[in-house]
Amino acid sequence: MINKTDFVYSQVSEPHRTRTKQILKQFPQMRNLIGKNPLTIFAIIGLVGFQVGLAWLVRDQSWWIIFGAAYLLGAFADHALFVMIHECAHQLLFKGRSANRWAGILANMPQIFPSSISFERYHIKHHSFQGVHELDADLPNRWEAKMINNSFFGKALWLLFYPVFQVFRLSRLREIQTFDWWIVANILVQAAFTTVIWIFFGWHAIAFLLLSFSFSVGLHPLGARWIQEHYLTHSVEQETYSYYGNFNVVAFNVGFHNEHHDFPSIPWNRLPEIKKTAPDYYDTLYYHTSWTKLFFRFLFDREISLFNRILRKERGKVALTDVSKPDAEMKI
Repeated sequence: MINKTDFVYSQVSEPHRTRTKQILKQFPQMRNLIGKNPLTIFAIIGLVGFQVGLAWLVRDQSWWIIFGAAYLLGAFADHALFVMIHECAHQLLFKGRSANRWAGILANMPQIFPSSISFERYHIKHHSFQGVHELDADLPNRWEAKMINNSFFGKALWLLFYPVFQVFRLSRLREIQTFDWWIVANILVQAAFTTVIWIFFGWHAIAFLLLSFSFSVGLHPLGARWIQEHYLTHSVEQETYSYYGNFNVVAFNVGFHNEHHDFPSIPWNRLPEIKKTAPDYYDTLYYHTSWTKLFFRFLFDREISLFNRILRKERGKVALTDVSKPDAEMKI
């Protein structure tokens, strides 16, 4: 057993822009998939309505029913809403940036914590500077990786409090703007929504929404998504993995992660077409077929720790203001 004490360092640039260029050169028709999907707003409205409806149904129920409803239903809805926020962050619903941000704020409401606008800021930098520790919020802090180590108990706690650990990462991302009026709007809308739920539905409804949020990103098979995307789970230094399992149906194809990083301007409903169009580029990569299996493997496999990530010290020539649309802007 190898007890890692540091991350894996790469001397080459992140792989996605290179692969994007190769695919576009061989399959120029891939550009036809680039665009917006305004119908996604109806998925957002439906999911928000679903969560509000469940909160109303459990408002007078016992705690075990609230817990079960959050784990078995609410977690999946909240996870899907995270995917919707992700779509809004990439401006994949509407032409205007403001309309996408308001859609993201709407999707954020049942999750209690105002995070949609902040997610956009940090997630786009994750695309532009993958593996650069001072700009990629998806990477764990060094103290975080050391504290969690490779134990079952440590990794279970990490998943349980995953959003908390993410907040602690923000202090190292000093070059990214963290506050503006969009953040204020996100907070105000969230506060108003939560207040309305509390007044009309009560504390049990709030507890249901909080538990749904916690399970959707944490100690739940859905939490394996955070391991699937960029943690080194094979004996090769492949820093992005896709997931081709059944949960993609209720997770709006978010498992197609290599495809998304290669083509971030393509909306969720067209992501499977990327792999179908250029199978040789994706069938040769390692991928996952079960979040549930990966969830338990992460917890029990002592070969996997938070140090199983690739870092790079060289930023390359990408500007800090990059908006991560290489597929739409790249010249072939």
